[in-house]
Amino acid sequence: MSDAAQPTAAEVRAAAEAVKAAIDRHLDAVERRTGDDDPAVYEAFNSLAAAAEVYDELLYDRYDEVTPFEIPGVDDSLPPYAGPAEPSALSVLIRRDYAVVEPPRLLAQAQRLADIDAGPGADGYTGAVVGTSVHSALGVLFGEYEPDEIASRHKEFGLEEGDSTLWVSAAEALPEPGEWLGAPFEDADPELVVCRFDVSAVFDEEELDEELDEPAAGRA
Repeated sequence: MSDAAQPTAAEVRAAAEAVKAAIDRHLDAVERRTGDDDPAVYEAFNSLAAAAEVYDELLYDRYDEVTPFEIPGVDDSLPPYAGPAEPSALSVLIRRDYAVVEPPRLLAQAQRLADIDAGPGADGYTGAVVGTSVHSALGVLFGEYEPDEIASRHKEFGLEEGDSTLWVSAAEALPEPGEWLGAPFEDADPELVVCRFDVSAVFDEEELDEELDEPAAGRA
């Protein structure tokens, strides 16, 4: 980088002061937080991470030095929270993806459940309930077990996990009974999300790439 393009010492100093101020704001938010998922703490964390990243870049550009901190990426997957400060209600939105990798196992498990439901006095014929239909088998399976149990036992049912996400969304009040049943996810507003939790193989791949990029300990 040419001298003309380098940041000035004053710019580096200003970035350092911005980090100090962001630390104070983050600590203040933590001390005043109202719960484990306080949006003010979340916002202060992202602001601190962004300020530290700017300082790290300017420090390197000016002095060819780095900070000893690993700067986490700022979570910009959601817009800033714009919901009520004290939510009176909440919605939990869940999506879990599965691949049907072993249809025979899925069909066998569903048939077993259908046989149990038929009871010992039945004639034992439940082929019409499940048969060879994956569609019917899924209906039996998800009608019997809660989603969390299926998630924890998915391999038993011939399923393979894909990505999943859980959104906790704030609201002023509960909707009227039956109000959203026709389109349950249509009104999901990212600005009302208090917190979200994502699970994806892509995160594991990113961590592996980072580990491979790091030099081996003790390597000359």
